[in-house]
Amino acid sequence: MQYRNLGHSEISVSSIGMGCVTFGREIDQRESLAIMNHAFEHGITLFDTAAAYGQGASELVVGEWLQSRNLKDQIVLATKVTGRLTRQRIVTSAEASLTRLQTDHIDLLQTHVWDESTPLEETLEALTALVQQGKVRHVGCSNYSASQLASALTLSEQSRLIRMVSVQPPYNLVQRDIEAELLPLCAAENIGVISYSPLAAGFLTGKYRPDQPIPSGTRFDVVPGHQDIYFTEHGFQVLQQLDNEVRTSGVSHIEQALSWVLQQPGVTSVLIGARNTTQIDQALKCAVPC
Repeated sequence: MQYRNLGHSEISVSSIGMGCVTFGREIDQRESLAIMNHAFEHGITLFDTAAAYGQGASELVVGEWLQSRNLKDQIVLATKVTGRLTRQRIVTSAEASLTRLQTDHIDLLQTHVWDESTPLEETLEALTALVQQGKVRHVGCSNYSASQLASALTLSEQSRLIRMVSVQPPYNLVQRDIEAELLPLCAAENIGVISYSPLAAGFLTGKYRPDQPIPSGTRFDVVPGHQDIYFTEHGFQVLQQLDNEVRTSGVSHIEQALSWVLQQPGVTSVLIGARNTTQIDQALKCAVPC
């Protein structure tokens, strides 16, 4: 496992991060705790959740784990503010997250999506206040375009407000939009990149095929919106190319797809999801080139 500084911050994160979106939503607390224990014991130090995951259920599970293991100072805890990014909303969401996570501070608080309706200055002022109060160490964003992140960085400099240290975009063999503008911007501005969905929500595992029913209980069954992103002509072309690589090399779909993201320059940490500890082990094989 490699460890890298997150952008211009002093935070060091593992090259593989634990995405906690399934905890309390698709898998129960007992299995979630086992997965987090296994991840931590094998070197994963970044644990990423959000207020929106299971309407707070994920944060509750992560909070129970932190309380039971007393590991808060040994991991990097990241969560996200959902909905409108008004001053009041950010403060209220952060306070609720702190309660659910059973902690007095969040290492990385991220805005979950760009908010067109709230002045960016109001958003950054609220985030700055939380950092000044010691409730948040660093701030970042998720699902921002290059232009949106650039606007935030420019305003931070002009108004002397807190500067974002990271961005969290989707990145995989199908979704590669960030290569054009976002990755170059992050490299130039020393912004950490915490990418998610390296397996394209499971699309790149090979279990989905054109004109075949979606397996019950899978991510595309639980969150049907993912279908519009990956069930496309381009998506299935990429999957066909991956099939060919698997047949030639004998390396599985999962290892091929995850290794590809882990080896991309500019990516600080790659978030993985898991329903059991075996899936953690699969990912750990790719912590070094396969």
